[in-house]
Parts: sequence; structure tokens; C-alpha cells
Amino acid sequence: MDKVAFEGINFELSADQKALQKMARDFTAREITPQAEHFDRTAEFPLEIVKKGQQIGLVNLSLPEAYGGPGATVLDECIVAEELAYGCSGISTAMSVNNLSALPLQIGGTEVQKAYWLGERMAEKGELAAYCVTEPGAGSNVAGIQTRAERVGDHYVVNGSKTFISNVNYASFYTVFAVTDPGKQHRGISCFIIERNTPGITVSKHFDKLGQRAADTAEITFENVEVPAENRIGDEGQGFALAMQVFDHSRPGVAAGAVGVARRAMEESIKYAKERETFGQPIWQHQAIGHKIADMAINIEAARLLVWQAAWLVDHGVRNPKVVAFAKAFAADMAMKVTIDAVQVFGGYGYMKEYPVEKLMRDVKVFQIYEGTSEIQRNIIVRELFR
Repeated sequence: MDKVAFEGINFELSADQKALQKMARDFTAREITPQAEHFDRTAEFPLEIVKKGQQIGLVNLSLPEAYGGPGATVLDECIVAEELAYGCSGISTAMSVNNLSALPLQIGGTEVQKAYWLGERMAEKGELAAYCVTEPGAGSNVAGIQTRAERVGDHYVVNGSKTFISNVNYASFYTVFAVTDPGKQHRGISCFIIERNTPGITVSKHFDKLGQRAADTAEITFENVEVPAENRIGDEGQGFALAMQVFDHSRPGVAAGAVGVARRAMEESIKYAKERETFGQPIWQHQAIGHKIADMAINIEAARLLVWQAAWLVDHGVRNPKVVAFAKAFAADMAMKVTIDAVQVFGGYGYMKEYPVEKLMRDVKVFQIYEGTSEIQRNIIVRELFR
């Protein structure tokens, strides 16, 4: 049959995207999957793997070409995120935080700021950064942050703390959201770049987490930290709007990571269900198991399509927080169920650390929590439906 040229919807990846996918898949098979159990057990930070990822262009994906980055699209990031998370979503998180940290600068930074922080510091020197929004009393409620940045002459004095921050012990600088005008509520939040070695900064030890143990997660405290006014991103009061734009760009990639974990759980289940026999036949031939794995496949495919749709909208400049929320909530909840079902397919062995599915179940839980909980995604969907 002759090929028909279709206009409009196209589900085929380009040749470049297929090559990127293969590179990420090969890197994962070579560098991540074989070491995932070690980093889960020790909770060490996979710095050498991150550096290897930098060398071949799998870190700093979103940095524009003008500043020395690969200039990847959000869809490109999603393709890579799925492949890396397939091997270990903790290591994938460690490799992807720079993309998140760079977004405030990419969206609201000046050319001078972009050239220095994105170009010289991240692309040329290969430095890591951290994204600091969440606080002990303000997670999903970004407008409720209490960290204060008070203007004093040509600088700001920052006081407060942030928690559950990824890569914070290994970052050279941070993008930090703080209140500059308490009387204006969410319109009084601003965003700043703060150097790691600035006096007054204290970083706690690595949190001991349920899953994604390879990803460094810690608390950071600011005590009378002086930040040059030139390190403010955008105007005063633009921080909340900037954070919301960042979420639109970052959530598809997070959702893609959930798809990657779910795909790994399904493939492990298929492999095991072929080998394990009960009542004289491989367990996949029992309808209870076969249908469970069929449901995994259906939902993984549906989640990936939602993720790619959300990424496509962002890449084409179409702001649609509802579709982004669809992707984030569905992928996170789907992956949680798939990994739980994978443990069930393995039976008693699924509960043992000798097999990978218990780790996948622990790792994936956080996808329902970070970058906006599944409940927050539903709040966004309700808001958009009834707008």
C-alpha cells in the first residue's frame, strides 16, 4: 500500500527524535539499570552517571542552543525522561533537575542572566542547580510560601527555609522563590538566583526516603543571605506567575518519567509471567494475570499519548494547563497502580528486594506527590472545566 501523506495529527517520531530515544535507551541499559539497585540500597548520589549524561547531552536538554545547550523541545525531554526513568527514576531525577532549575531563567531571565547562568555556568562549566519552592508549611500551596526577601539598597536579604529540594547538596546555585511584598499575597512573590557559597546558607543532610533514594533531597535554610538585586529574575511580584509557567513546561516530563517506570514494571511482569508456572502452565495464561498485564499495556499507552499531547501544546506555544494536568495526574496514578499490580503478579517474590518490582513501586509513589499532587491536578482540571 502506498504511503498516504496526512495533514494534522502525526504520531510518528522524527528521525532525530528516534535517535535521541535510542541514545537515552542505550545509556540507560549501560549506565543506569545495572547500578540502580546499588544506589537504591546506599542512597548515594549518582554523580558519575550524571556527568556521563552531561557528556553525551542527556543533561541540560532544555538549554537553548544560543547558550550552548541542545535546544531540546518539551517532547524531546519527555522521550528522554521515559527512557531514563525506565532504568531508575531516582537517577533520572538527579539528571533532570537542571532542566527544571533553568526554566525560570529561560522564561523570565534577561539576556545577560541567560548568557551567564545558562551558558557559562550550566552549559560550559557543567554545574548543577536546584529549584527551591517547597517549604515545610507550603508544598502544593505555592502562594503560601513564607521565605522573605527584603530589599536593602542594591541587594535583597533572604530569610526562610525550603524543604524536599532535589540536588541541593550538589548544586552550585539555586533558583529560589521568596516573598518580596507580604501585603500582595501571591502577587508579592519574586524569584532569585542565589549562589551556593553565599554566607548564611545551610543545607541539611540527605533525607532518608521511601523511594528514589538515588536522588539527593534535602532542606536548605537562608539566614540573612544577601543577594544582589541583579540576581532577581523578572520584576518584583512576577514569581508566582513564573512558577505556574514553569509547571506547564516541567509537568509533561515528570509524567513521562512515570510512564517509564510503569513500562519497566510491565516488561518485568511479562518476563516473569512467561517463566513462572502454576497449575501446569505459565501464569500469563491464567486470565487473572493476563488481563492484569493487558490493563497495564492499555493504560501505559494512554498515558504516553496524554504526555505527548501536553508536550506538543507547550512546544507550540498553546497554554493548556488542563491537558498538562490530565497527563500528570493520569500518568502518576496509572504508574502507581501498574507497579502495585506488578508486585501482585510476582506474588511473594514481588515483595522481596531480590526482584526489581518492589523498588519500582516505592520509587513511583512520589510521582503522585511532587510537581503538584494528583489532588492539585484535579483542582486545576475542575477550575478549567468550570472557568
